[in-house]
Amino acid sequence: MDAAEFRKRGKEMVDYIADYLEKIDKRQVFPDVEPGYLRPLIPDCAPQNPESFEDVFKDIEKIIMPGAASPACTELETVMLDWLGKMINLPEEFLAGNSGQGGGVIQGSASEATLMSLLAARTKAVRQVQSEKPELTEADIMGRLVAYASDQAHSSVERAALIGGVKIKNISSDDTFRLCGSALKKVLDEDKASGLIPFFFCATLGTTSCCSFDKLLELGPICNKENIWMHVDAAYAGSAFICPEFRHLLNGVEFADSFNFNPHKWLLVNFDCSAMWVKKRSDLTGAFKLEPLYLQHHHQESGLITDYRHWQIPLGRRFRSLKLWFVLRMYGVKGLQEHIRKHVRLSHLFEHLVLQDERFEICAEVILGLVCFRLKGSNELNEALLKIINEAKKIHLVPCHLQDKFVLRFAVCSRTVESTHIKFAWQHISQLATDLLKTWEQKHQQQ
Repeated sequence: MDAAEFRKRGKEMVDYIADYLEKIDKRQVFPDVEPGYLRPLIPDCAPQNPESFEDVFKDIEKIIMPGAASPACTELETVMLDWLGKMINLPEEFLAGNSGQGGGVIQGSASEATLMSLLAARTKAVRQVQSEKPELTEADIMGRLVAYASDQAHSSVERAALIGGVKIKNISSDDTFRLCGSALKKVLDEDKASGLIPFFFCATLGTTSCCSFDKLLELGPICNKENIWMHVDAAYAGSAFICPEFRHLLNGVEFADSFNFNPHKWLLVNFDCSAMWVKKRSDLTGAFKLEPLYLQHHHQESGLITDYRHWQIPLGRRFRSLKLWFVLRMYGVKGLQEHIRKHVRLSHLFEHLVLQDERFEICAEVILGLVCFRLKGSNELNEALLKIINEAKKIHLVPCHLQDKFVLRFAVCSRTVESTHIKFAWQHISQLATDLLKTWEQKHQQQ
């Protein structure tokens, strides 16, 4: 949608809302529809090709408004998470279907998804240990619980453990910044021998620093054998799994208990829209279900009825699945795949430009849309380069540390980015590096 069409559709939307409000007294306050009404009205998977705005919008009155007192919000979300799950070829256990044990929910952020999975895992572990060792109090068990993640995991994992009141250990990744099975097993064996209770592991696919991928096919079987909840955080990288050539990066998710990625990061859905799936919804709802009279409904939780207040931290929620529905239909799977592929092509273009300049080095494998690079030289030199790049305010880079090296990160993000922007960015960086190296040399000669 270009700017002209956006203006046109925006005005139409204002008219639709105004008409709705003017005639609201003619509408029923409570819907006639039965649970499960929405699923038969729409296809069971996302369209391959784009659909027109008119066709999508017509379905608002036809499909959404009959369930507007809330069922539509819930039911569209359940179906959209199935659409999205099928797009990335998630194992069927994670899908709701008509009566599945799993299913998806839209959280506000990956941080919330990690926290929810950790809290659910904590409740499950406490109950399990109490059934085996009734002499232990809940406080005794809580004091022994330990969560685990790679040293490359996002800080929100540590934050989730902090909120959950449990210990967390960061395990050293290998020289490609990935966590392997042997490293996890070694720490688990040590901790169990010390009387601790491992209960939760967060694997990362597409780490924040350098977009590395933990070795799920090694880690998953260990977690399953040790009865540890495995959550997979693919906040950024998960969008790429809609492309068959990147789906192998998700291999091993079949061992996970929960999985999350953010369509609002790389799938053209505006913030906030963080998709989370669980294999067993009862594990999640069992940890958070409270039923005061004012929140009781006529239908019990089943494959047809989902009560998302048991799947999240807040009680209330917004109709976030509507924007996902619009994006998936207006781009189609093929349009979204092309968006991802274009960004990956552009990141490899930037990588190629860096490699042509012998003053620079690439610091981590370029797999998706992130390039980690630096000037060959000291951390101090690279800190100075980053400072002048960001002070020039033409482009903005965020750094990281990889094996004690100060590294610059170039992320391809914008919907409208083209190769000309990449070339401009590199010429800008290259020129600033030339200027810096001259002054740096003079400064060190004087010293």
